Amino acid sequence: MAKKAPQKRLGRGLDSLLGGPVSTTKQQKSNPAVGPITPAEPDKPAGESVQKVSLGRIKANPYQPRTVWDEEQLAELASSIKANGVIQPILLRKNNGHFELIAGERRLRASQMAELEEIPAIVRDVTDEEMLEIALVENIHRSDLNPIERAHAYQRYIASFNLTQSQAAERLGENRSVIANHLRLLDLPKEIHEMLVNGQLSMGHARAILSLPTDELRRKLANRALAGRLSVREVERLVRKHLEGDKPKPEKSEKPAHITDLEKQLRSVLGTKVSIKARKKGERGKITIDFYSLDEFDRLTEILGLSRDEQN
Repeated sequence: MAKKAPQKRLGRGLDSLLGGPVSTTKQQKSNPAVGPITPAEPDKPAGESVQKVSLGRIKANPYQPRTVWDEEQLAELASSIKANGVIQPILLRKNNGHFELIAGERRLRASQMAELEEIPAIVRDVTDEEMLEIALVENIHRSDLNPIERAHAYQRYIASFNLTQSQAAERLGENRSVIANHLRLLDLPKEIHEMLVNGQLSMGHARAILSLPTDELRRKLANRALAGRLSVREVERLVRKHLEGDKPKPEKSEKPAHITDLEKQLRSVLGTKVSIKARKKGERGKITIDFYSLDEFDRLTEILGLSRDEQN
């Protein structure tokens, strides 16, 4: 985008684009006519009013990051709309004689399924940049977005506004590690993407599988996890076993009892393998702390009072 977006925290500041308070809490059950909680089109600013707009005049949001829609949920919402109408208006903008959807695509799709002719809407004047930002942020903060859709939404948000991961995290009110972990999913083979989209593997499975060095190994373990219904911990154990098996075994050497005791204490505190190698005089040496996934790395840095954000 040529126009640089203003610096603001959208996780809490999307209301400045939509016109009112935004809920970024995890998705909860809600009135079926409204559907799952999303960053809402809330209290309209002064001078705006809700109007009826013909469904035939509304075009889809060209910046919509969502690609998968639950048809069963849409059918339930359509049934509710037939009985109760559309309770919450959608948000539109005018463009070349027609309307473009800004927010509220589930309600629009369900209204089409319910064979409505019109839908209540608020029409707002927004730029392309604001429309893209609203569409991305609205979907990023939906808890039912699958991991790959969320990863693509983060990727597009960062690219569109020329942001670093830390800047995007600040503006979205997210932890940078959340964004980084989702973006890493895009390095996985397409077959594993499909497993994540279909809910056959979880984010935890994928993050463990990412530790393997090749796509071939990643595919094999993903298929094994799917066929055997392996838990995240079981997958992490298999990854750890493979990675440790690739390492050359060091020559065994007797360590002083006090060094061995210190290793045991550190392992107990950190919950992972710790090795202390001291020089002969005992005045110098090194401590090696093993980790086998980004989750484990984050846990260890928290114990040590560090964070990856502070290191960048």
